[in-house]
Amino acid sequence: MINRLFDIIFSITALLLLSPFFLVIPIFIMITDGKPIFFSQKRSGINKQAFKFYKFKTMTNKKDKNGDLLPDEKRLSKYGKILRKTSIDELPSLWNVLKGDMSLVGPRPLLMEYLPLYSKEQMRRHEVKPGITGWAQINGRNAISWEEKFELDIWYVKNQSFRLDLRILLLTIWKVLKREGITHGSGETMPKYKGTKNG
Repeated sequence: MINRLFDIIFSITALLLLSPFFLVIPIFIMITDGKPIFFSQKRSGINKQAFKFYKFKTMTNKKDKNGDLLPDEKRLSKYGKILRKTSIDELPSLWNVLKGDMSLVGPRPLLMEYLPLYSKEQMRRHEVKPGITGWAQINGRNAISWEEKFELDIWYVKNQSFRLDLRILLLTIWKVLKREGITHGSGETMPKYKGTKNG
């Protein structure tokens, strides 16, 4: 109850304080890349329930000669890189927090298609609400492997507390300012998860 009350108060306050971004960024996206302004996608939440996740759009819709979307790295726009480095692209996710789909802190919500690929232990990440930030985000973010991320997610599930959440939020601000762990070693974006190496 404390976490939920904090989520509501924080998300409302943040949405009000950051409202100028919700006016300026959509206009900029419209001018540079057109509609849609927001990126929305079904993600898996608590108890593996699907919900619609929102972010500011950071990728173009460029396709190859066969009509298929180009890889993420080639579709990531210049302004998209800036939004990601500053984590401003995450601001619309505050709406998910206010709705109750997400919490401020928790394992990051991932694609529904990953559900059959998790091990029994990794599946425990769905015992809590997904978060805008989390233990994995302040301990490597995209610079670590999927397996390491999931280990950190499970550690959070086992040790979740309001005090830990406050610590993660404070460390997140520091990490964002330092711009750590934004890119993966193999490229600008994290490669898709293809299943645990340990089965």
